[in-house]
Amino acid sequence: MEPKKSKKADLEKKKVLFLEIGFILALGLVLLAFEWGTKTKEVKGFSSQEKAEVAQESVPVTRQQQKKQPPPPPPPQTTEVINIVDNDVTIDDELDIQTSEADQDTKVDYDAFGQEEEEEEEEQVFVVVEDMPKFKGKSINAFRNFVQRNIEYPPIAMENGIQGTVFMRFVVDTDGGISNVTVLRGPDPSLNDEAIRAVKNAPSDWEPGKQRGKPVRVSCTMPIIFKLE
Repeated sequence: MEPKKSKKADLEKKKVLFLEIGFILALGLVLLAFEWGTKTKEVKGFSSQEKAEVAQESVPVTRQQQKKQPPPPPPPQTTEVINIVDNDVTIDDELDIQTSEADQDTKVDYDAFGQEEEEEEEEQVFVVVEDMPKFKGKSINAFRNFVQRNIEYPPIAMENGIQGTVFMRFVVDTDGGISNVTVLRGPDPSLNDEAIRAVKNAPSDWEPGKQRGKPVRVSCTMPIIFKLE
């Protein structure tokens, strides 16, 4: 059996009406929400706080006092000592000037100056001169070769395997002799001593160097090689 409904209880006919009423209520709530607002309370006394004067603390200005430097001490006073002389004492103010007159017969001794210059030239040691010293009529290389052939290798240096070059310096005097034999640089003291011995024991067969035709002292340097075979 199908259920029977009364026409008054049938809500399908009023569906559209209810829908329109719902739209109207929703629209009214939306408009009410837009118009709804909050009122801000006025704060009393704010303007008075803005206008209140800010109390500024006054800071006293202080200036650093400069220390006054004491004045410099006065210069010492010099007292002049005055010697009181009796009136009876005579003072000799006159200057005794001795004059020497020279005539044609006056002789001047100038030989001493020339001798001093010659002695200075003899004592001076040259490095380069017009005529260099020669050993047995040859150059310094002949003397180096002679010394090189006559050196004796020190046993201590030989045992330790020490070898190298010794640079020598000596002076050829005006009489053809050798003096001031020194070592400029060497690899070992034993080799240095042997080089000095060989140079000092070499014969003095030197022709002295000459400057302006006069024999002068000349400083010479040469190497001596020590090499183990």
